[in-house]
Amino acid sequence: MADTLGCETFEHVHVTILAGGSGTRLWPHSRRSRPKQFLNLVGQQSMLVDTVERVLPLVPLERIHVLTGPEHAPLVAEQLPDLPPDNIMVEPSPKGTAPCLGLAALRLFRRTGRPHDVMISLHADHVVQREDRFRDALRAAAAVARNGHIVTIGIIPAYPETGFGYIERADPLPPAANQDAFRVARFTEKPPLERAQQFVASGRFYWNTGYFAWTLGGILDEFRRSLPEVYAHLERMAPADDRAPALDAWEAITPITIDVGIMERANDLAVIPCDLGWSDIGGWAALHDILPGNAEGNVVADGTRHVGIDTANCLIQGTDRLIATVGLEGMIVVDTGDALLVLPKSRAQDVSALVRELRARGLEDYL
Repeated sequence: MADTLGCETFEHVHVTILAGGSGTRLWPHSRRSRPKQFLNLVGQQSMLVDTVERVLPLVPLERIHVLTGPEHAPLVAEQLPDLPPDNIMVEPSPKGTAPCLGLAALRLFRRTGRPHDVMISLHADHVVQREDRFRDALRAAAAVARNGHIVTIGIIPAYPETGFGYIERADPLPPAANQDAFRVARFTEKPPLERAQQFVASGRFYWNTGYFAWTLGGILDEFRRSLPEVYAHLERMAPADDRAPALDAWEAITPITIDVGIMERANDLAVIPCDLGWSDIGGWAALHDILPGNAEGNVVADGTRHVGIDTANCLIQGTDRLIATVGLEGMIVVDTGDALLVLPKSRAQDVSALVRELRARGLEDYL
Protein backbone atom coordinates (compact mmCIF):
# COMPACT_ATOMS: atom_id res chain seq x y z
CA MET A 1 0.00 0.00 0.00
CA ALA A 2 1.35 3.39 -0.97
CA ASP A 3 2.35 5.75 1.82
CA THR A 4 -0.33 8.39 2.37
CA LEU A 5 1.83 10.76 4.45
CA GLY A 6 1.99 14.16 2.82
CA CYS A 7 -0.65 13.24 0.21
CA GLU A 8 -2.34 16.08 -1.60
CA THR A 9 -5.77 15.67 -0.04
CA PHE A 10 -9.09 17.08 -1.18
CA GLU A 11 -10.88 18.77 1.67
CA HIS A 12 -14.35 17.30 2.21
CA VAL A 13 -14.08 14.83 -0.68
CA HIS A 14 -14.94 11.14 -0.26
CA VAL A 15 -14.16 8.36 -2.72
CA THR A 16 -16.50 5.37 -2.92
CA ILE A 17 -15.38 2.27 -4.83
CA LEU A 18 -17.93 -0.20 -6.15
CA ALA A 19 -16.55 -3.69 -5.48
CA GLY A 20 -19.59 -5.87 -6.01
CA GLY A 21 -20.37 -8.00 -9.04
CA SER A 22 -19.32 -11.47 -10.09
CA GLY A 23 -17.13 -10.87 -13.16
CA THR A 24 -18.66 -13.78 -15.09
CA ARG A 25 -17.01 -12.84 -18.40
CA LEU A 26 -13.63 -13.75 -16.89
CA TRP A 27 -14.68 -17.25 -15.83
CA PRO A 28 -13.08 -19.65 -14.89
CA HIS A 29 -10.47 -17.43 -13.24
CA SER A 30 -13.12 -15.09 -11.82
CA ARG A 31 -15.45 -17.02 -9.51
CA ARG A 32 -18.34 -16.12 -7.25
CA SER A 33 -16.12 -16.50 -4.17
CA ARG A 34 -13.33 -14.31 -5.65
CA PRO A 35 -14.49 -12.20 -8.62
CA LYS A 36 -12.20 -10.22 -10.86
CA GLN A 37 -11.85 -7.11 -8.65
CA PHE A 38 -10.02 -9.27 -6.09
CA LEU A 39 -7.68 -10.94 -8.62
CA ASN A 40 -4.18 -10.05 -9.80
CA LEU A 41 -5.07 -9.82 -13.48
CA VAL A 42 -2.78 -7.02 -14.68
CA GLY A 43 -0.10 -6.75 -12.02
CA GLN A 44 1.23 -8.04 -8.73
CA GLN A 45 -1.79 -7.00 -6.66
CA SER A 46 -5.54 -7.05 -7.03
CA MET A 47 -7.49 -4.58 -9.11
CA LEU A 48 -9.19 -3.33 -5.93
CA VAL A 49 -5.84 -2.51 -4.33
CA ASP A 50 -4.70 -0.85 -7.57
CA THR A 51 -7.83 1.32 -7.53
CA VAL A 52 -7.25 2.43 -3.94
CA GLU A 53 -3.59 3.23 -4.57
CA ARG A 54 -4.58 5.22 -7.66
CA VAL A 55 -6.52 7.72 -5.51
CA LEU A 56 -4.30 7.79 -2.40
CA PRO A 57 -2.27 10.77 -3.66
CA LEU A 58 -5.54 12.74 -3.51
CA VAL A 59 -7.60 11.25 -0.68
CA PRO A 60 -6.41 9.46 2.49
CA LEU A 61 -7.73 6.04 3.46
CA GLU A 62 -9.99 7.61 6.08
CA ARG A 63 -12.09 9.06 3.25
CA ILE A 64 -12.03 6.04 0.93
CA HIS A 65 -15.04 3.72 1.18
CA VAL A 66 -15.57 0.33 -0.48
CA LEU A 67 -19.10 -0.77 -1.37
CA THR A 68 -19.57 -4.53 -1.53
CA GLY A 69 -21.82 -7.42 -0.57
CA PRO A 70 -21.67 -9.45 2.66
CA GLU A 71 -19.92 -12.39 0.97
CA HIS A 72 -17.04 -10.20 -0.20
CA ALA A 73 -16.62 -7.88 2.80
CA PRO A 74 -14.01 -10.23 4.38
CA LEU A 75 -11.99 -10.13 1.13
CA VAL A 76 -12.03 -6.32 1.17
CA ALA A 77 -10.77 -6.33 4.78
CA GLU A 78 -8.08 -8.89 3.89
CA GLN A 79 -6.77 -6.96 0.89
CA LEU A 80 -7.06 -3.52 2.53
CA PRO A 81 -6.05 -4.18 6.15
CA ASP A 82 -5.46 -0.46 6.87
CA LEU A 83 -8.91 0.60 5.68
CA PRO A 84 -11.10 1.61 8.67
CA PRO A 85 -13.70 -1.16 9.19
CA ASP A 86 -16.56 1.35 9.05
CA ASN A 87 -15.41 2.30 5.55
CA ILE A 88 -16.47 -1.10 4.22
CA MET A 89 -20.10 -0.37 3.35
CA VAL A 90 -22.08 -3.58 2.90
CA GLU A 91 -25.24 -3.74 0.80
CA PRO A 92 -27.37 -6.65 2.07
CA SER A 93 -28.15 -7.98 -1.43
CA PRO A 94 -27.61 -6.86 -5.05
CA LYS A 95 -30.05 -4.12 -6.02
CA GLY A 96 -28.12 -2.35 -8.79
CA THR A 97 -25.83 0.65 -8.63
CA ALA A 98 -28.50 3.28 -7.91
CA PRO A 99 -29.63 1.96 -4.50
CA CYS A 100 -26.04 1.07 -3.61
CA LEU A 101 -24.69 4.56 -4.34
CA GLY A 102 -27.74 6.25 -2.86
CA LEU A 103 -27.28 4.34 0.39
CA ALA A 104 -23.58 5.24 0.46
CA ALA A 105 -24.37 8.94 -0.08
CA LEU A 106 -26.99 8.91 2.68
CA ARG A 107 -24.63 7.14 5.09
CA LEU A 108 -21.88 9.65 4.35
CA PHE A 109 -24.28 12.54 4.86
CA ARG A 110 -25.43 11.06 8.18
CA ARG A 111 -21.76 10.79 9.27
CA THR A 112 -20.60 14.23 8.15
CA GLY A 113 -23.71 16.40 8.25
CA ARG A 114 -22.19 18.35 5.32
CA PRO A 115 -24.37 18.45 2.19
CA HIS A 116 -21.62 20.22 0.21
CA ASP A 117 -19.08 17.41 0.66
CA VAL A 118 -18.18 15.80 -2.69
CA MET A 119 -18.59 12.08 -3.31
CA ILE A 120 -16.64 10.48 -6.15
CA SER A 121 -17.77 7.03 -7.32
CA LEU A 122 -15.32 4.64 -9.03
CA HIS A 123 -15.23 0.96 -9.99
CA ALA A 124 -12.81 -1.53 -8.43
CA ASP A 125 -12.28 -3.61 -11.58
CA HIS A 126 -10.99 -1.15 -14.19
CA VAL A 127 -7.52 -0.58 -15.60
CA VAL A 128 -6.19 3.00 -15.84
CA GLN A 129 -2.77 3.27 -17.42
CA ARG A 130 -2.41 7.08 -17.30
CA GLU A 131 -2.80 7.63 -13.60
CA ASP A 132 -1.71 11.28 -13.55
CA ARG A 133 -4.38 12.14 -16.12
CA PHE A 134 -6.89 10.14 -14.07
CA ARG A 135 -6.17 12.21 -10.97
CA ASP A 136 -6.39 15.41 -13.04
CA ALA A 137 -9.83 14.28 -14.19
CA LEU A 138 -10.90 13.68 -10.59
CA ARG A 139 -9.69 17.15 -9.60
CA ALA A 140 -11.78 18.64 -12.41
CA ALA A 141 -14.81 16.48 -11.58
CA ALA A 142 -14.74 17.55 -7.93
CA ALA A 143 -14.50 21.21 -8.92
CA VAL A 144 -17.42 20.98 -11.34
CA ALA A 145 -19.49 19.05 -8.77
CA ARG A 146 -18.94 21.85 -6.24
CA ASN A 147 -20.55 24.18 -8.79
CA GLY A 148 -23.77 22.21 -8.53
CA HIS A 149 -23.43 19.72 -11.38
CA ILE A 150 -23.63 15.95 -11.35
CA VAL A 151 -20.45 14.98 -13.17
CA THR A 152 -19.37 11.97 -15.17
CA ILE A 153 -15.96 11.20 -16.67
CA GLY A 154 -16.00 10.24 -20.35
CA ILE A 155 -13.29 8.51 -22.34
CA ILE A 156 -12.37 9.95 -25.74
CA PRO A 157 -13.12 6.89 -27.92
CA ALA A 158 -10.25 5.28 -29.78
CA TYR A 159 -12.54 3.20 -32.03
CA PRO A 160 -16.29 2.49 -32.48
CA GLU A 161 -16.80 0.10 -29.57
CA THR A 162 -20.30 -1.43 -29.40
CA GLY A 163 -19.91 -2.84 -25.89
CA PHE A 164 -19.87 0.53 -24.08
CA GLY A 165 -22.47 3.17 -23.38
CA TYR A 166 -21.83 6.65 -24.82
CA ILE A 167 -22.22 10.19 -23.49
CA GLU A 168 -23.00 13.02 -25.91
CA ARG A 169 -21.67 16.44 -24.94
CA ALA A 170 -23.60 19.68 -25.30
CA ASP A 171 -22.50 23.27 -24.55
CA PRO A 172 -19.09 23.89 -22.96
CA LEU A 173 -18.75 24.80 -19.30
CA PRO A 174 -15.87 26.82 -17.83
CA PRO A 175 -12.71 24.69 -17.68
CA ALA A 176 -11.93 23.16 -14.29
CA ALA A 177 -8.45 22.19 -13.03
CA ASN A 178 -7.13 22.79 -16.57
CA GLN A 179 -9.62 20.27 -17.99
CA ASP A 180 -12.40 20.85 -20.51
CA ALA A 181 -15.94 20.36 -19.24
CA PHE A 182 -19.26 20.17 -21.08
CA ARG A 183 -22.92 19.85 -20.31
CA VAL A 184 -24.36 16.42 -21.16
CA ALA A 185 -26.92 16.17 -23.95
CA ARG A 186 -27.81 12.50 -23.47
CA PHE A 187 -26.66 9.00 -22.59
CA THR A 188 -26.92 6.20 -25.17
CA GLU A 189 -26.64 2.53 -24.28
CA LYS A 190 -24.50 0.12 -26.31
CA PRO A 191 -25.13 1.14 -29.95
CA PRO A 192 -24.91 -1.03 -33.08
CA LEU A 193 -21.68 -0.71 -35.05
CA GLU A 194 -22.92 1.77 -37.66
CA ARG A 195 -24.21 4.12 -35.00
CA ALA A 196 -21.03 3.76 -32.94
CA GLN A 197 -19.04 4.73 -36.04
CA GLN A 198 -21.17 7.85 -36.39
CA PHE A 199 -20.64 8.70 -32.73
CA VAL A 200 -16.85 8.46 -32.99
CA ALA A 201 -16.73 10.41 -36.26
CA SER A 202 -18.75 13.27 -34.76
CA GLY A 203 -16.23 13.98 -31.99
CA ARG A 204 -19.09 14.73 -29.58
CA PHE A 205 -19.42 11.35 -27.90
CA TYR A 206 -17.41 9.68 -25.13
CA TRP A 207 -17.36 6.21 -23.64
CA ASN A 208 -19.23 6.02 -20.36
CA THR A 209 -16.83 4.93 -17.59
CA GLY A 210 -19.42 4.86 -14.83
CA TYR A 211 -17.24 7.29 -12.81
CA PHE A 212 -19.25 10.06 -11.16
CA ALA A 213 -18.87 13.04 -8.84
CA TRP A 214 -21.60 14.95 -6.99
CA THR A 215 -22.21 16.70 -3.72
CA LEU A 216 -23.98 14.64 -1.08
CA GLY A 217 -26.85 17.10 -1.00
CA GLY A 218 -27.09 17.23 -4.78
CA ILE A 219 -27.31 13.49 -5.34
CA LEU A 220 -29.78 13.00 -2.48
CA ASP A 221 -31.98 15.71 -4.00
CA GLU A 222 -31.87 13.80 -7.30
CA PHE A 223 -32.94 10.60 -5.52
CA ARG A 224 -35.85 12.43 -3.91
CA ARG A 225 -36.92 13.79 -7.31
CA SER A 226 -36.23 10.86 -9.63
CA LEU A 227 -36.49 7.82 -7.35
CA PRO A 228 -38.71 8.89 -4.43
CA GLU A 229 -39.75 5.34 -3.47
CA VAL A 230 -36.13 4.17 -3.45
CA TYR A 231 -35.14 7.19 -1.37
CA ALA A 232 -37.85 6.44 1.19
CA HIS A 233 -36.49 2.91 1.58
CA LEU A 234 -32.92 4.22 1.84
CA GLU A 235 -33.91 6.55 4.68
CA ARG A 236 -35.08 3.51 6.64
CA MET A 237 -31.73 1.80 5.86
CA ALA A 238 -29.74 4.83 7.11
CA PRO A 239 -31.99 6.43 9.75
CA ALA A 240 -31.15 9.87 11.11
CA ASP A 241 -31.52 8.71 14.71
CA ASP A 242 -30.07 5.70 16.55
CA ARG A 243 -32.61 3.22 15.20
CA ALA A 244 -31.27 0.04 13.60
CA PRO A 245 -31.38 -0.19 9.81
CA ALA A 246 -34.64 -1.71 8.52
CA LEU A 247 -33.45 -4.57 6.32
CA ASP A 248 -36.96 -5.17 5.01
CA ALA A 249 -36.74 -1.73 3.40
CA TRP A 250 -33.75 -2.85 1.33
CA GLU A 251 -35.52 -5.98 0.13
CA ALA A 252 -38.47 -3.85 -1.00
CA ILE A 253 -36.27 -1.96 -3.49
CA THR A 254 -36.61 -2.83 -7.18
CA PRO A 255 -33.10 -3.11 -8.71
CA ILE A 256 -32.08 -0.21 -10.96
CA THR A 257 -28.82 1.20 -12.26
CA ILE A 258 -27.55 4.70 -11.52
CA ASP A 259 -27.53 5.45 -15.26
CA VAL A 260 -31.21 4.61 -15.75
CA GLY A 261 -32.45 5.79 -12.37
CA ILE A 262 -30.56 9.08 -12.03
CA MET A 263 -28.29 10.01 -14.95
CA GLU A 264 -30.92 9.72 -17.68
CA ARG A 265 -33.35 11.83 -15.60
CA ALA A 266 -31.08 14.47 -14.07
CA ASN A 267 -31.27 18.04 -15.33
CA ASP A 268 -27.78 19.39 -14.68
CA LEU A 269 -25.22 16.87 -15.91
CA ALA A 270 -21.62 17.57 -16.91
CA VAL A 271 -18.91 15.44 -18.52
CA ILE A 272 -15.11 15.69 -18.25
CA PRO A 273 -13.60 14.14 -21.41
CA CYS A 274 -10.16 12.56 -21.11
CA ASP A 275 -7.79 9.87 -22.38
CA LEU A 276 -6.80 7.62 -19.49
CA GLY A 277 -5.58 4.43 -21.11
CA TRP A 278 -8.80 2.98 -19.68
CA SER A 279 -10.39 -0.45 -19.89
CA ASP A 280 -13.16 -2.09 -17.91
CA ILE A 281 -11.61 -5.53 -18.63
CA GLY A 282 -14.95 -6.71 -19.94
CA GLY A 283 -13.64 -10.12 -21.01
CA TRP A 284 -10.61 -12.20 -21.91
CA ALA A 285 -10.15 -10.42 -25.26
CA ALA A 286 -9.83 -7.07 -23.47
CA LEU A 287 -7.20 -8.54 -21.17
CA HIS A 288 -5.25 -9.83 -24.16
CA ASP A 289 -5.33 -6.37 -25.73
CA ILE A 290 -3.98 -4.68 -22.58
CA LEU A 291 -1.17 -7.02 -21.49
CA PRO A 292 2.17 -7.09 -23.31
CA GLY A 293 2.63 -9.95 -25.75
CA ASN A 294 5.63 -11.77 -27.20
CA ALA A 295 6.90 -11.63 -30.76
CA GLU A 296 4.00 -13.80 -31.94
CA GLY A 297 1.44 -11.61 -30.20
CA ASN A 298 0.78 -14.21 -27.53
CA VAL A 299 0.07 -13.08 -23.97
CA VAL A 300 1.29 -15.80 -21.62
CA ALA A 301 0.37 -15.14 -17.99
CA ASP A 302 3.08 -15.10 -15.34
CA GLY A 303 3.70 -18.57 -13.96
CA THR A 304 2.20 -20.29 -17.00
CA ARG A 305 4.26 -22.98 -18.75
CA HIS A 306 3.47 -22.83 -22.44
CA VAL A 307 5.00 -24.42 -25.53
CA GLY A 308 3.45 -23.38 -28.83
CA ILE A 309 3.98 -24.18 -32.50
CA ASP A 310 2.36 -21.93 -35.10
CA THR A 311 0.50 -20.18 -32.28
CA ALA A 312 -0.18 -16.43 -32.58
CA ASN A 313 -2.31 -13.68 -31.02
CA CYS A 314 -3.53 -15.92 -28.21
CA LEU A 315 -3.97 -15.46 -24.48
CA ILE A 316 -2.65 -18.43 -22.50
CA GLN A 317 -3.18 -18.65 -18.76
CA GLY A 318 -2.55 -21.72 -16.61
CA THR A 319 -1.50 -23.02 -13.23
CA ASP A 320 0.78 -26.03 -12.74
CA ARG A 321 0.16 -28.00 -15.89
CA LEU A 322 2.06 -27.46 -19.13
CA ILE A 323 -0.12 -25.96 -21.87
CA ALA A 324 0.94 -27.03 -25.38
CA THR A 325 -0.67 -25.55 -28.49
CA VAL A 326 -0.36 -26.14 -32.23
CA GLY A 327 -1.86 -24.06 -35.01
CA LEU A 328 -3.86 -21.66 -32.85
CA GLU A 329 -4.69 -18.13 -33.99
CA GLY A 330 -6.62 -15.59 -31.93
CA MET A 331 -7.66 -18.00 -29.19
CA ILE A 332 -8.19 -17.83 -25.43
CA VAL A 333 -6.92 -20.76 -23.33
CA VAL A 334 -7.46 -20.55 -19.56
CA ASP A 335 -6.68 -23.51 -17.29
CA THR A 336 -7.46 -23.20 -13.56
CA GLY A 337 -6.85 -26.84 -12.62
CA ASP A 338 -10.52 -27.72 -12.13
CA ALA A 339 -11.77 -26.07 -15.34
CA LEU A 340 -10.42 -25.43 -18.84
CA LEU A 341 -11.79 -22.72 -21.12
CA VAL A 342 -10.97 -22.66 -24.85
CA LEU A 343 -12.65 -20.23 -27.26
CA PRO A 344 -11.85 -17.73 -30.02
CA LYS A 345 -11.09 -14.15 -28.94
CA SER A 346 -14.00 -13.07 -31.13
CA ARG A 347 -16.40 -15.05 -28.91
CA ALA A 348 -15.04 -13.74 -25.60
CA GLN A 349 -18.36 -12.09 -24.66
CA ASP A 350 -20.07 -15.48 -24.84
CA VAL A 351 -18.39 -16.58 -21.61
CA SER A 352 -21.32 -15.05 -19.71
CA ALA A 353 -23.70 -17.29 -21.67
CA LEU A 354 -21.47 -20.24 -20.84
CA VAL A 355 -21.69 -19.41 -17.14
CA ARG A 356 -25.48 -19.31 -17.42
CA GLU A 357 -25.40 -22.74 -19.04
CA LEU A 358 -23.22 -24.13 -16.24
CA ARG A 359 -25.70 -22.76 -13.72
CA ALA A 360 -28.64 -24.25 -15.63
CA ARG A 361 -26.94 -27.65 -15.54
CA GLY A 362 -26.44 -27.46 -11.78
CA LEU A 363 -22.64 -27.13 -11.96
CA GLU A 364 -22.54 -24.57 -9.15
CA ASP A 365 -19.26 -25.94 -7.77
CA TYR A 366 -17.49 -24.50 -10.80
CA LEU A 367 -18.96 -21.03 -10.40
